[in-house]
Amino acid sequence: MNLLNVSKTFPNEASCKRKWTASRDHHGAICSHCGSNAHYWKSDKECYECKICKYGQSLKSNIIRLGSRLPFRYWFIAFHLLTSTKKSFSAKELQRQLGHKYYEPIWTLLHKLRDAEYRLEGVIEFDEGFFSTELQADEKNKPLKRGRGSQKKSKVLVMSESVPVQKNENKKECKKSSNKDKIRKVNHIKIFVINDLKSETINSKVQKHIDKQAEIDSDNSTSYTNLGSPVAQHRPKVIPNELIEKALLWVHIAISNAKRMLLDIFHDIKPEYLQNYLNGFCYKFNRKYFGEVQFERLLVISVAYKNQFRYHVL
Repeated sequence: MNLLNVSKTFPNEASCKRKWTASRDHHGAICSHCGSNAHYWKSDKECYECKICKYGQSLKSNIIRLGSRLPFRYWFIAFHLLTSTKKSFSAKELQRQLGHKYYEPIWTLLHKLRDAEYRLEGVIEFDEGFFSTELQADEKNKPLKRGRGSQKKSKVLVMSESVPVQKNENKKECKKSSNKDKIRKVNHIKIFVINDLKSETINSKVQKHIDKQAEIDSDNSTSYTNLGSPVAQHRPKVIPNELIEKALLWVHIAISNAKRMLLDIFHDIKPEYLQNYLNGFCYKFNRKYFGEVQFERLLVISVAYKNQFRYHVL
């Protein structure tokens, strides 16, 4: 949905509220007290009342933005800006576009919209990366280390679903692949900031975010020695440094694109905020194939999130 359509379809608070109500009525309201989906709409109080326990909840209750007091139109503008822009969108820029006085509620809205609970499946490309960040206060007076151990480098773990495709199915991916017999297409990715490269740290992330039936392709780093236990199969390979970006193509494309996005939009980054920025990058990357349905999809998942609807990715 483009800007002109948004302005025409949702010109005011009332139109946004009608659309929100219609969407929530379609998917149903779940009582947060007894779990029943049987309810009445109380027009005098503008709330749903449970037929079983008589508990009432407003249009904004028991949804992904539980407790938000922002106007509905703020939410719809946020939907549009999040789904129509090619690159990630900062909370500061969203605040500026909305003209809202306070930063905190806009930041909260943006990050709740980006929430995603899903596990990676199939064949997973797996590697670590290092992102430049500002020095922490307690590190500024210490000698600066070089290379991967530098205090200005934050460690991240990158996971990418890598799906084989036919030779001519996707020409764009064909051009990027050096091996025409093993062309792969990316689905979803996840990126996590980690404190160290110990196998215990990495395995805990794998167990939580990768399906047990998945297969992992990686280099033969000593940090990955126990990766075979939480998944079905681990295929470590000895990969020369000059070939690592080709062997684990989509992981390193994700790392490169994320670094470019962070430099372009956020400039200098504090280590404690890096994960939030990477979440925003993953949000956009994982929706690269959704096209025009992104706005409606985000609206649906927002009203149905607490109803235990199951989506692979928001």
